[in-house]
Amino acid sequence: MSTPVQQRGRWRPRLDRPALVALLLGLVGIAYRLVLTLLTVPVSNSDEATFGLVSLHIAQGRHHPVFLYGQRYMGTLESYLAAPLVALAGPSWPVLRLPMLVLYAVFLYLIHRLSRRIGSPWFATLVVGLLALGPERVVRDQLTVVGGRPEVKPAVLLMLLIAVGLAAGTIRRRRLAVGLFGLLAGLALWSDWLIVPYLAVAGLLLVYAARRELLGWAGALLLAGFAVGVAPMIRDNLVAPPGEDSLSVFREISTRAGPAPPWSQRLDGGLLEGIPLAGGLCPIGGCATWQRSFGVIYPLLLVAAAVLALVAYRRTAGRPPADRVRPVTHLALVAGAVLTLLSYVRSPLAATDPLGNARYLSVLQISLPAALWPLWLAAVAGWRGTAGALGRIAGAAAAALLAALAAASLAITVLFVATGVPASRIEEREARRLASALRADGPREVYADYWVCNRLIFNTAEDVVCGVVDGNLMPGQNRYLPYWRQVGRAARPGYVVEAGSAAEHRLRWLLGDHLGTTPVRDVGDYRVYHPEEPVRPWR
Repeated sequence: MSTPVQQRGRWRPRLDRPALVALLLGLVGIAYRLVLTLLTVPVSNSDEATFGLVSLHIAQGRHHPVFLYGQRYMGTLESYLAAPLVALAGPSWPVLRLPMLVLYAVFLYLIHRLSRRIGSPWFATLVVGLLALGPERVVRDQLTVVGGRPEVKPAVLLMLLIAVGLAAGTIRRRRLAVGLFGLLAGLALWSDWLIVPYLAVAGLLLVYAARRELLGWAGALLLAGFAVGVAPMIRDNLVAPPGEDSLSVFREISTRAGPAPPWSQRLDGGLLEGIPLAGGLCPIGGCATWQRSFGVIYPLLLVAAAVLALVAYRRTAGRPPADRVRPVTHLALVAGAVLTLLSYVRSPLAATDPLGNARYLSVLQISLPAALWPLWLAAVAGWRGTAGALGRIAGAAAAALLAALAAASLAITVLFVATGVPASRIEEREARRLASALRADGPREVYADYWVCNRLIFNTAEDVVCGVVDGNLMPGQNRYLPYWRQVGRAARPGYVVEAGSAAEHRLRWLLGDHLGTTPVRDVGDYRVYHPEEPVRPWR
């Protein structure tokens, strides 16, 4: 990445041309996401607000939860990262998301390092350039605080780099590096269980790189680091009531969806919709037919990458691990992607809601260097004319496909900036308008639906407290029960309902003769009712 040069008695790194271009592309990607962060784009929601409220409670010293309120399998590492900023600047969406922006910058740096180590300098620049682009599905997974993905991706990349460095002999403090590997694995497992396939392949790569050392003190430090990283999850599960430990909760959620749809439907939703969406090749609303073709190409690229890695591994037979770690790392990245895809398409959600669940495939970005490597090799060989007429044709096709990937991602990014950003800004302003109205004029205890409540509480820094009810005004998904209890004790709670919704019709019917004397005011698309007597049909 850089060449050390001596100047006036001091050594300074000098970037080579590919690294300089990668740096510029990375800075553009970071600047673009900084602007989105300051604008609160993509739009916030109550899921993210729950993480924000956890950060607020941590900053105030009120609670230190291991798992998200009402979701006892999703780690709260992102909330802990944001808590110091929330303590300094108070709760706001940009403050909450700034650590995610830092994690994205770390992710870019690490994937550039890994791509250079197992590929080539200009190939690493290509990878950074593609990841600097940001359609809505991609930046939503990178910038919003919804658990897991922003932090586990750089953790896995650093683990892979540690293993590669150990195999190549470029790491001096090898035992400490192995201990760090374990710590990262433990933290990633606590944060998001969906990263398990990549943790498994990274662990196998570590065994390949330092199998003898793991039998000694390095292995002890590995286990100690892992134990420290995963300790919050272990402690919480030991004290959790029966059936409320994270494993039981995760198992119950995994089987809640009912009978699995046919494999054909799951493959269609998981591959043809999920892969292009997660890769930023489609608008967030869905993929056109030509965009779905990328879902077919991706598995073929993984197969090609695996074949190339196996051939390279056989060619280096008998050589030390330092000479063979590149193909082994490619195989690890391919295996991580394959296991992640298999895990995803096993779920009924891949078929029933591919648009809403494609976010679970965002970790495939870790395997982007392996998936693109066959195309890069073919394109370079065709450009140099070293593979004959057939090779030049294949190289031209590979170059065209790389260009198509970049063009599609760029086009969807531009579309998002042109249409998605203004729409997000309008929705965000309406949410803050509702929060400001209730903060200023009350009521301060209200009932509303799930997608209003926690977002409203976070936007008002808990000046307004909300209890979740469904369309029939019955208790809904209340993640943090103290809020529900506080609204339940209020002598005169308000009701925030969407104008013309089923909840409004139900409320008006329950008010009956008192409807004419109930104060009502419109705030954007919502109506705020403040009856003299509380309406609680569940009592």
